[in-house]
Amino acid sequence: MLKIMKESDGPVVGIRASGLLHEEDYTTLLPELEARFDTYGKLRLLFFADSGFEGWDIRAAWDDMSFGLKHASDFERLALVGAPDWVVWCLKLSAFLMKGEVKVFDGDALDAAWAWVRA
Repeated sequence: MLKIMKESDGPVVGIRASGLLHEEDYTTLLPELEARFDTYGKLRLLFFADSGFEGWDIRAAWDDMSFGLKHASDFERLALVGAPDWVVWCLKLSAFLMKGEVKVFDGDALDAAWAWVRA
């Protein structure tokens, strides 16, 4: 499941990921993010993988990758919090495509990640 976190405000968006992500999760989330891009131009994103996060099924992975590539230059900052090593590795492998800053935080550093993404 993907859920926009209550701490989100304007162009600063936190997304909490839990369980195995499916295409349906993106049909709700992506229009909300597109609307914020339309309003603010660029976003600062915090992606929090909670302890129940399992990853993506193939369709969700495609939706995530396609959206990320489409908006690669539209993220000012991206904080990845609490993700398993394999997700961190994938992000580091693809971070060169992004124009904004990318930073990885341990799961217990959520407050620090919010402070960084807002700065």
